[in-house]
Amino acid sequence: LDAGHYPVGPNQVAVTSRVADIFHLHLGDSWPLIGSSERVVGLVENPSNLLDRFALVAPGQITAPSKVALLIKATSGSLQSFHPQEDGPVALMTRGLSDRRNASIGVLVLTTLGLLFVGLMSVGGFAVLAARRQRALGMLGAIGATDRHIRLVMLANGAAVGGVGAVTGAAVGVGLWLAFAPRLETLAERRFDRTQVPWWAIATAVLLATVTALAAAWWPARAAARVSVVTALSGRPPRSQPVRGFAALGGLLLAGGCGLLVAARPTRPVLIVSGIVATTLGILLLAPLSIRSLSAAGRHSPIAMRLALRDLARHQLRSAAALSAVTLAIGIAAAITISSAAEGAAGTNTVENLAANQLIVYLSGHDNVVPVPQLTTAQRQAAQSKVGAIATALGTHDVLALEEAIDPSASNDGPGGKFPAALAKVTPHKRGFSVSPVGPAYVATPALLARYGIDAATVNPSTDILTSRTDVGALELFAGPRNAIDHPKVQVVALPHFSSSPHTLITIHAMNTLGLRAATAAWLVESRGALTTSQIDSARTLAATAGLTIETKASHQSLAQLRNDATGAGMLLALGVLAMSVGLIRSEGARDLRTLAATGASSTIRRTLTAATAGWLALLGTTLGTAGAYLALIAWYHAHLHRLMHVPVVNLAALVVGLPVLATAAGWLLGGRESRAISRQPLD
Repeated sequence: LDAGHYPVGPNQVAVTSRVADIFHLHLGDSWPLIGSSERVVGLVENPSNLLDRFALVAPGQITAPSKVALLIKATSGSLQSFHPQEDGPVALMTRGLSDRRNASIGVLVLTTLGLLFVGLMSVGGFAVLAARRQRALGMLGAIGATDRHIRLVMLANGAAVGGVGAVTGAAVGVGLWLAFAPRLETLAERRFDRTQVPWWAIATAVLLATVTALAAAWWPARAAARVSVVTALSGRPPRSQPVRGFAALGGLLLAGGCGLLVAARPTRPVLIVSGIVATTLGILLLAPLSIRSLSAAGRHSPIAMRLALRDLARHQLRSAAALSAVTLAIGIAAAITISSAAEGAAGTNTVENLAANQLIVYLSGHDNVVPVPQLTTAQRQAAQSKVGAIATALGTHDVLALEEAIDPSASNDGPGGKFPAALAKVTPHKRGFSVSPVGPAYVATPALLARYGIDAATVNPSTDILTSRTDVGALELFAGPRNAIDHPKVQVVALPHFSSSPHTLITIHAMNTLGLRAATAAWLVESRGALTTSQIDSARTLAATAGLTIETKASHQSLAQLRNDATGAGMLLALGVLAMSVGLIRSEGARDLRTLAATGASSTIRRTLTAATAGWLALLGTTLGTAGAYLALIAWYHAHLHRLMHVPVVNLAALVVGLPVLATAAGWLLGGRESRAISRQPLD
């Protein structure tokens, strides 16, 4: 309830804000509906769907409902064993825990990848910290500190940084949630309870973030403890560790992760998360080998670029961590981009309900289970007049009456009419049968055939069904439990392919065979151009005053915006990682810059060093990330590989080509300023 009060008696109604806008209603206004005058006493909303449009009346005011929905709490087994015995169709829909499970899996995957990303950035930071404190750590070793003491120094730094960062991040996150919740409700079109915060999940995240920082500090601490006292006091960087072992382990994890994704299903979250983590770690462990190979390939390059590549190989730990972070950021963006393109390809076969310039006016709803009202001649003329007014409001006179076939002698009466015959899948059960209509089946009237250019002489006299579909061979023409054609004769003709349009027609032969008669059920209205929102609102207003309902083209969200957002976010995140990493790497090469400056090197050399470092890291990161994303998605879509043939070329080109170009350009523009470390020797 947003305003006013709930309806408590007759002639009282509460409406949603959208309904109030369409019919220009305010609190206290009278709303004439079907011979009665309802007074608007409140504004209401559906908290689970803010786009839902409805009018709410007090219980018991609707004496002849056209549909009744019962919400029952039951197990899946009891629902599967239930089969209604009534002649009228009963639709059963379940709402299980699959959506909640999928959301939990998504949050778990994102949390895991986020902590992995944080860990990679932390490894680079702690590696730089260990390098800058190398002489201090050497002094500790010289006065008797053991390797364990040195490791504890680094781990204490990791615990302090991780704890403070985790607590600060949790506080900022809760504050942002409270501030962003109203905007999120607008975007998600539903209400959220701001007080329902999973504090246990936040506490777990704080703990995991601290543990991640400790784990990130452990490897640099281990490397610093293994440096001899003499080497530490000299200030020289230690020798790089062999990379073949990392590459071999990465290959095994990559193969194992892809195997887990092949075996995973949406109902196996453990395999999904394990496969994603294993595949990600496998790709990341290939980073040291990539850097070493790049350094070897740059032996014959110009001096500035050669120095940049050798610096990457010499500072292997922080370079590999930076490359891994870039790879992870690009891999996530590429995976979202490629998978959204694949899902979009899977949805290309989804049939639209209507064209943009079409509108259908129904006598009583547009569900498959809605009965056809039995109207008198006066009522039919009044409805026809109202449909003409709707067409005039849309600026057209193109109106086509749609008739459905009913069995006058059948007992399948519904509220206000009889259920129409339909092409359906009928499944017998021990206690009855279930009917699943495939869509509306209208009568093949001469006007309808002429509308779509079908010559009645070309229709086989023994044909039961005219349709544009090719998947109706195993269906039945169902007009009642004791009145059906098991295997109707189907003839494929050129009819519309829209799901709500007259794509399936019942011939006169079938109607005579089953003893059916035609009854007007709807009208198809077409305008010259696409219907606007104001035109649709005007049509709804006119239809509601006569007790009619309308259907227009349903809106479908495009995945293109998701691809563009993922591409942009991945590029921004990767550029931020490159800015931090390249700054740390180039700061560690301050002595080389001093030597170059002393020999007369200009700012062009400094620009080339920074640009080459950023550009090559970006190129390696985009290549590894995109390749890893494709390997993981090939394993996931192994049964539907044709979906991956729809390659988002523009988005991938922006990642693989655009990001290295941007990183190189930014490094060139920002790397020319002479640093103080060149002119002044820092004190250790």
